[in-house]
Amino acid sequence: MSEAFVALPATNDEAPPSPSFFRGGWVSILAWRVAIIVVGLSLWQYASGRLIKTFWISRPSDIWQQLVEWVVTGDLWIHLQVTLIETVMGFVFGAVAGILFGLALGLNRRLAAVLDPFIVAFYSLPKIALAPLFILWFGVGLASKVVLATFVVFFLVFYNTYAGTLAVEAELVDVLRLMGASRGQIVRKVILPSALIWIFTGMKSSVPYALIGAVVGEMMASNKGLGYLIQAAAGQYDTGGVFAALFVLMIIATGLHELLKQSERVMLRWREEGHGRN
Repeated sequence: MSEAFVALPATNDEAPPSPSFFRGGWVSILAWRVAIIVVGLSLWQYASGRLIKTFWISRPSDIWQQLVEWVVTGDLWIHLQVTLIETVMGFVFGAVAGILFGLALGLNRRLAAVLDPFIVAFYSLPKIALAPLFILWFGVGLASKVVLATFVVFFLVFYNTYAGTLAVEAELVDVLRLMGASRGQIVRKVILPSALIWIFTGMKSSVPYALIGAVVGEMMASNKGLGYLIQAAAGQYDTGGVFAALFVLMIIATGLHELLKQSERVMLRWREEGHGRN
């Protein structure tokens, strides 16, 4: 398979920190995060209108007022729901297809060699440039945004799954074959568990791109969604409205990323237990 972007999984052969470290360390980390946010917003509020014109960067207080207005009128929940549905559906479809296709080619080197130039050709296409085409094919509704998000997520998850499948230790596979294990048992017991860390790395890397795909589609052709809110605010030169929508997008991306991190921790608990026994 030709060289492509692969998000390398974080590896650490040392034993994980003790629970007491997490209890004490988490408080310190949270305090630092809060401090960074407070200082950043304070500097922003001070600089707006004094060092930089408010028109260009708005103010945190104006952004907060815009968010409150959207919440009170109910506009935020309507547009947020649309973007979340598009993002989650695109992410799920793209991740499932990427995992299955990555496993299939990782287990069949001949098929991977045959399809390699076609995969690279599609991967090299600017994904955002396909948005107008998807809108022509699937209309201005939900489908075009889901397809765009799916297309973007697919390649990130696929390449990481493929790389993870190839990274499985050949000795483990040979041992199971000598023990008479079937191909399906080898995939379930060795290949898939070993590739999970790569798969989760690909999925975590693709979350922002799923959101980007949905939002770009909304900005091009839609009357709902956070992308539409950004486009509408920009058309009215409402910097505060643009920042307010961007702030909501950051919360969504962070929340989805954290959800995947917790899922990874549960699915890969056996790795931490193995480190703890060493």
